[in-house]
Amino acid sequence: MLQTAFQRYINNFRGFSREVWILAIITFINRAGTMVLPFLSKYLKEDLHFSYSEVGWIMVCFGVGSMLGSWLGGKLSDKIGFYKIMIFSLFTSGLLFFVIQFITSFIGLCISMFVIMVVADMFRPAMFVSLGAYAKPENRTRALTLVRLAINLGFAAGPALGGLIIMNIGYRGLFWADGMTCIVAIVIFWLMVKEKKKTAFRDAAHPGDVLTHSVFKDKPFWIFLTTCLITGILFFQLFTTIPLYHREQFNLSEFETGLLLTLNGVLVFFCEMAIVGYVERKNINKIKIVSFGSLFMAISMFLMLINTWAGILIIMMLFMTFAEMFAFPFSNSVALSRAPKGHEGRYMAIYTMSFSLAHILSAKTGMEIIERYGYQANWFFMGMLGILGAILGIWVYRLIQNEYKTL
Repeated sequence: MLQTAFQRYINNFRGFSREVWILAIITFINRAGTMVLPFLSKYLKEDLHFSYSEVGWIMVCFGVGSMLGSWLGGKLSDKIGFYKIMIFSLFTSGLLFFVIQFITSFIGLCISMFVIMVVADMFRPAMFVSLGAYAKPENRTRALTLVRLAINLGFAAGPALGGLIIMNIGYRGLFWADGMTCIVAIVIFWLMVKEKKKTAFRDAAHPGDVLTHSVFKDKPFWIFLTTCLITGILFFQLFTTIPLYHREQFNLSEFETGLLLTLNGVLVFFCEMAIVGYVERKNINKIKIVSFGSLFMAISMFLMLINTWAGILIIMMLFMTFAEMFAFPFSNSVALSRAPKGHEGRYMAIYTMSFSLAHILSAKTGMEIIERYGYQANWFFMGMLGILGAILGIWVYRLIQNEYKTL
């Protein structure tokens, strides 16, 4: 029985092209090297001695740069191809990381953080488009999941390595490490993957491919994006308000909060590919799964209203982790499947921008509600937002079903 389950799990990793595996490997290298991000606010506050307000503004510049970079990356992927954008983005951002360590003024860091994120986040939509080009249509969601696993593994390794570098070399070592991993990752990609000009899998014969002239006229896509934005806002509470709540309400140490986040990473690593494989085999509608993800996130937020028993934090993390596994890999796939031929980059750009916006809104909204009304009001608000996301998801499902009837 155990052997059969293990074999089925391993089978989820079969059938990928060589290029997809290389994309996963370079994503892991790149994300493991993203050591600056978890320590950025700490570096700005403790090493450069900026005020909380100044740190906040630098992070806003960071988020706005990320949004613009996502849009540019998608638009340029359609114009000149994802391959060139990926190489430019990682190589140039690697060089910029070397330079940014020498910038220490407030205005200088606002500008440099904006610029580096514009360049760095051009990579994301281009990488999603490349998966569309290098993965077979039937493997597309699993290929996206494989890359998400690489991202999660990279993020698990990165902070630990970053902490060791800070202890031994100092914060400047992070910038050198981040820059080097960007350059190493893209050199491996350039040497081992050849440019593919056409994304041949896109045609009207494939279910879910609705040919439309402009992304701005695709009503179901924009409603679906609102669901994605909501799931992003709720998920990013894990990295903004929830660690503060752990300390203030339950007096948890950083290590205990870290263990809860590790539980999230371990579950994603072992369960996500199996869930995706099951949904693909049973041909379950992906928009329905994303809606369930939003509902599970809402439940995880409502569970936080129980504030007298610390064990609820583990149950909350279980719901949040399964919500993440339902929402994120399948929303990637839905967004890519909506894009007509030649517009994949634009669609994936707007999709990735929704998460950049969620990152900005999640921290700002959560902190404002907590400051004015307290933690309980924030959990209730976020829970209701999750319910709204699930309702919008069901609406999108019905709109798309009606599209098929009229085809």
